Amino acid sequence: MNIKIKKKEVLTKKIDKTVKPLKSLGPISDLERHLPSDWWKNIFNSLYLKTDGDVVENDLNTKYEIDLLIKATGISTNDQLLDVCCGQGRHSIELARRGFSKVKGIDRSRYLIRLARKRALEKGLRIQFSEGDARKLKGVSHSVDCVFLLGNSFGYFEREEDDISILNSILLLLKSKGKLVLDIVDGSWMRQHFEARSWEWIDQQHFVNRERSLSSDGTRIITREVITHAEKGILADQFYAERIYELSEIKRILSDLGFKTIKDFCSVQALSTRGQDLGMMANRLFITCEAPAKKNIHVSTTVKKRMTVILGDHRLPDAVKKDGKFNTEDLETIKCLKKALKKLNTYQLSFLDNHKDLLQKLIHTPPDFVFNLCDEGFKNNAKMELHIPALLEILGVPYSGAAPTCLSLCYDKSKVRAIADSMGIPVAQETYYHPNDQAANIPSVFPALLKPAYGDSSIGITQNAVVYNAMELLDYLTELTYQFPNTPILIQEFLAGNEYSVGLIGNGSLVEALPILEVNYDQLPQELPKILSYESKWMPDSAYWQKISYHEALLSADEQSKLIDYSKMLFERLDCRDYARMDFRCDAYGKLKLLEVNPNPGWCWDGKLNLMAGFAGISYEMLLDKICKAALDRYGYSI
Repeated sequence: MNIKIKKKEVLTKKIDKTVKPLKSLGPISDLERHLPSDWWKNIFNSLYLKTDGDVVENDLNTKYEIDLLIKATGISTNDQLLDVCCGQGRHSIELARRGFSKVKGIDRSRYLIRLARKRALEKGLRIQFSEGDARKLKGVSHSVDCVFLLGNSFGYFEREEDDISILNSILLLLKSKGKLVLDIVDGSWMRQHFEARSWEWIDQQHFVNRERSLSSDGTRIITREVITHAEKGILADQFYAERIYELSEIKRILSDLGFKTIKDFCSVQALSTRGQDLGMMANRLFITCEAPAKKNIHVSTTVKKRMTVILGDHRLPDAVKKDGKFNTEDLETIKCLKKALKKLNTYQLSFLDNHKDLLQKLIHTPPDFVFNLCDEGFKNNAKMELHIPALLEILGVPYSGAAPTCLSLCYDKSKVRAIADSMGIPVAQETYYHPNDQAANIPSVFPALLKPAYGDSSIGITQNAVVYNAMELLDYLTELTYQFPNTPILIQEFLAGNEYSVGLIGNGSLVEALPILEVNYDQLPQELPKILSYESKWMPDSAYWQKISYHEALLSADEQSKLIDYSKMLFERLDCRDYARMDFRCDAYGKLKLLEVNPNPGWCWDGKLNLMAGFAGISYEMLLDKICKAALDRYGYSI
C-alpha cells in the first residue's frame, strides 16, 4: 500500500457579521403565480405562532372547540383519539388535561411537534406526538374511536386529491361507526367576506400586512403575508393558500368515500385577543360523520394465524460468530425466543432454520405470515441477509421487517452516512479507503476508529480498532485489508462521548420510540478503548462482555427530541419497516453524531432493543408481539 498521511487542514474564512435585511417582493399583481406548491412545509414555525397567536394560542378558543368536540361525538376518556394536523398540541393537551388518556397527535411541522412535546412534558401529560404526513396515516387499522381536524387545518394541498387522501387514510383507521370531526372554513361565507387587504400590530414591535385573492379557478384563497419588525425590518414575505369547500361539496366528498350520518353540527366563530383580521378562522363549519360498519376481521380464537419464524441455520458455519459457528449462548438465545413466542398463544407457530430445504418448504406450505429473524443472512452469509425477504417477496408471503432494498442500503455504512449528512443529521468525519487504491491520502485525525464499510455485529471492530497515531493506523489497516479482502475500510474520527441507542417500533406516522438506552463504560479497564467491540458481543470471557452495562438515558427533553427526530427521519428516508435501532454517540465536545442505522436489529432477549422495551415495562414476549403486529397491520391484517 502506498499511503500518505495527510496533516489535518484547518480551513478558515472571514465571517460577515452584517445581517442583510430581507427584501420584499414589492407590489404583486398575481398572488397565485408566486405561491409555492408545498408552502405548508416551512411556514408553520415561530412566526406562525406570532401572527396567528391571537386565535391559535387562545385558551378560550381551545376550550370551546374541545367542548364542541365532546358534545358532538360523545367521546369518553378511555377512547382512542387521533388529533390530525395537531400543530402545537393545544387540543390534545386540553383533552389529556380533562382525563382523556389515549390521545395521539400528528403534524407535518417539526417545530410545532417539538413544541407540543415540550408543553405536554411541562404539564406532566403523556401524549404521543408524531411528525408525519396526514395523507399517509398508519396505525392499527380499525382501532381509533375518533379522528379530528380542528382549527381549520384542512385544504392546504395544491390538489383536491390530496385532501381526499387524508380522508381515505382516516377512514382506514376508524373503528366501525368511529367518528370524524372536520372544523373547516365555511367556503360559501368566505368567498363573499374575505378581506382583500389588512394590516395589524402583533405586539409592540411586530406588525403584519396581508393581501388575499381567489385562485383563477375560484377554489382556493391565496394569501400573501409580510411580517415586519419595527427596527429590524421585514422578517418574512410569504405565501399560503387554502381550498375552500361549501357545505354541500364536503358532504358529497365524505358520502362518496363511504362516511355515514354526515351532519353540520354548528358554525364556529373564533375569538381573538387582538380583535382584528381573523382571516380563514373567522367563520367555520363544524362537521361530524361516522365510518361505515366494517366486517369483523379478527381471527376466531379457535383458528390461529400460521406464522413461520425464519432463523439462521445452526448447522452451518457462521463467520461472524465466535469460532465461526453457533455457540452455546446462541442456542440458548434461540431457546428463549421460542419460549417467549409460545407464551403469546396467538399464532400457530413453526420454525424454519434449515436453509437447505427452506425454499421448498415455503413453496409447498406457504405460511400466512413470516416473522423474519434471520439476521445472519441466507446460509449464514451476512451479505445475503436481503435474500430471505427477496424470496418472500417473490412468493408473495407477508413478512416482518425491512425489505431487500433497505437491507442492502444499510449494509453499506458509508452510504447511510452520506444520506444522513445530506439530511442535516450530524455524522462523524470519515475517510473512505479501498484496498485497490494505489495511493490514498488519509487524514491524521487522532484518535481514529477503523472498521469495514460493510457488515454488522461489530465485525472487524476490535479493541485495536481505535488508533492513536499513524503507525497504529497503518498496522490495523493492513490487518483489516487482509481479514476482509476487497472490502472498503472506513476511517472515522473516534467519538469519545456518551453513546445512545434509539429503538423504534411501528410504521408511518405512528412510529413509537422506546425509552432511549445509554451505554455505560465506567467499569471497563482504562487501557481499553470505550467501544462496543466484537468482543463485547461474541466473547463472554472478555472484559468488554463482562464490564459494559446499559441503562436508561437521563436526557433533557430537547436532547430526547433531537435523538428521536433524527431516528424517525432516518427510519422514513431509508424505508425501514416495523422496527429499527439507531445508534448515536457524542464527540468530545458533546455534539451528537450518528454511528449507524440497524434495520431488523438484534431481537435476542439480552439485546439493546429488549433492554429498551424493559425500560418501558414491556416484556420480551410483548416486544416480539408488537413487532409482529406492526408488520401485520402494514399488510392490512389484524389479530
